[in-house]
Amino acid sequence: MSEQHKFRYLLPPGSNFSFVSKFKVWLLGSFILMAAAIGALFVNKATRGDYMNWTIDFKGGTEIIFAFKDKTSGEYVPIDTAKIRSAFEGAGEHAVELSEISYTESTPKGEVPVKGMIVRSPRFSAITAEQQEKAREAFLAQFNTFEVGKANWSGERLYVRSKKVIKNAEAAPVFTAHGLELKPWGTKEQDQYEHPDEGTGEYNSVFSVYGLDRQYATLLEKSIGNIQAHAVQSYGVGAKAGEKLRNDAAKAIVYAIFLIMLYLAFRFDIRYAPGAAFATIHDAVMVIGVFAVTWTEVSLTSVAGLLTVVGFSVNDTVVVFDRIRENMAKHKDKKIERVIDLSLNEVLVRTILTSSTVFATTLIMNIFGTGLVRNFAFAMNIGVVVGTYSSIFLATPIMMFVSKKWYSGPPKARAIPASIAAAQKADAEG
Repeated sequence: MSEQHKFRYLLPPGSNFSFVSKFKVWLLGSFILMAAAIGALFVNKATRGDYMNWTIDFKGGTEIIFAFKDKTSGEYVPIDTAKIRSAFEGAGEHAVELSEISYTESTPKGEVPVKGMIVRSPRFSAITAEQQEKAREAFLAQFNTFEVGKANWSGERLYVRSKKVIKNAEAAPVFTAHGLELKPWGTKEQDQYEHPDEGTGEYNSVFSVYGLDRQYATLLEKSIGNIQAHAVQSYGVGAKAGEKLRNDAAKAIVYAIFLIMLYLAFRFDIRYAPGAAFATIHDAVMVIGVFAVTWTEVSLTSVAGLLTVVGFSVNDTVVVFDRIRENMAKHKDKKIERVIDLSLNEVLVRTILTSSTVFATTLIMNIFGTGLVRNFAFAMNIGVVVGTYSSIFLATPIMMFVSKKWYSGPPKARAIPASIAAAQKADAEG
């Protein structure tokens, strides 16, 4: 006598949920939610000045992480956000965004907790166009007897060509007068810039000023007092580069949807492609909409998360479509509505378990992760939910509509060869 095993089922075997009867309701709800997501973008534009909370990856600017030490003890100390904000506003830096960050630093005394500050500035360069022009004019006036043939700015570097040598120490006071700190030359740079070109006899020099990280560190030290501000990390993107990255991200999503349509058209047949394409567009719009409503930062990592969502959704859609195709061949006597209901009930448990596993994993990343990890996980949390939903309630009804509209019904009389039609007529008369 064999022992009977009792299994714990997520859903009882033989479940028979009616999905097709609810398709119209779910489709209507999806269109309403998509409209709301798109509307949130325009609301943000009107109220916040931009469609989404772009990071410097897309809008350009500089992100700097600062840590602070007490000048007396040399120990890391936290600085109140209000003091830092007041320091920037006092210097005319009103568009700076601040957020706290915590991490551990390895020191001779062991691991030390550090509470720093992330400073995001719309400025990419430490020098404004006005500063560049004034510093250039002052430089030419100071060294007018040195036969300067060229003095042009490129970013934070002034490229100079002259008949006489201009030493770094001589030029430094000119830049200091305009709020710029000149970087000292090393031995290699002295050898290069303080010796004339063998062909032309001219001196080609490059005077580099410290970047935005050094400028902000000096500003904070002067304003707050008795601290040393250290730029732990600095990351900058130009405005044009940010715009190009944003355009490339949009193109990547469009290309992904197009390639998915092609894949499904060849993997199954053309009737499956429109539903999968619409479901993919729906998933992308919903993720973007949630980011817009919550005003969550949108970075390159967010785009990576969105593309991962697209892949996850398509994978789930393919599983559903594959089961529908198998059952359509197996149950040729049943209507397509019944075949779809049967197929969705068969894959429902698998879909729930797979989606729940991915959601749980990314939820842990979202709760305990920081920075870019949390940004990616947040996109995935939304995407897993809408991707699972769209595979069942969006891709499938559109596939059903296309099948009933163009792939069903009695064969047309003109499709029957004339010889077969004549034989059928003779049989009928006989």
